[in-house]
Amino acid sequence: MEDVLDLYCLPYDPKRPVVNMDEQPVQLTKETRTPQPMQPGHPARYDYEYERNGTASIFLFSEALQRWRKTSERERRTRQDWAQEVKTLLEVEYPNAEKVILICDNLNTHDVASLYETFPPEIARALARRLEIHYTPKHGSWLNIAECELSALTRQCLNGRTTDRQTLKKKLIAWNRERNAKQKGVDWRFTTSNARIKLKRLYPQIKA
Repeated sequence: MEDVLDLYCLPYDPKRPVVNMDEQPVQLTKETRTPQPMQPGHPARYDYEYERNGTASIFLFSEALQRWRKTSERERRTRQDWAQEVKTLLEVEYPNAEKVILICDNLNTHDVASLYETFPPEIARALARRLEIHYTPKHGSWLNIAECELSALTRQCLNGRTTDRQTLKKKLIAWNRERNAKQKGVDWRFTTSNARIKLKRLYPQIKA
């Protein structure tokens, strides 16, 4: 916990940006009846029944100090999916960074081994050299700023039915552009000093 909180206190460094990432599954659903459009005095109406149309996964990366985030959708969230997303992050989003400090939860796909299972050794090693992974504690995913962004995404973008991956992709692009354009930030105030006071019960009790 303190490792992650200390990272949030670092000053901005374009050569070593601190980036959070998280994932979220999405249920895709189709309408079983044609919705009734909005009319004067009546909102649009949808039938409560729906048809399941598969699932998808959202990958979200966020750099809080730059008020920037990037979302993408994939069919699954395997080791290969994570590795491909990280490769794009390093080579497209941060091509000039010496090292990207990545904060994520400790899911078994979130490690360097995923790079080696996806790319040839020379490519995997080149990516791994530019990646510094820090994990949030087990049961401590609330420490991940990307989870805050996913919460906002769910409320603002995914509160209705999403029929297929193409529709999901369009929703994510629109939300991402608007939120970045408005420079929405995260006011993170919970520090290591706060943790030692408010979460005192979680620390070992050492007697002098």
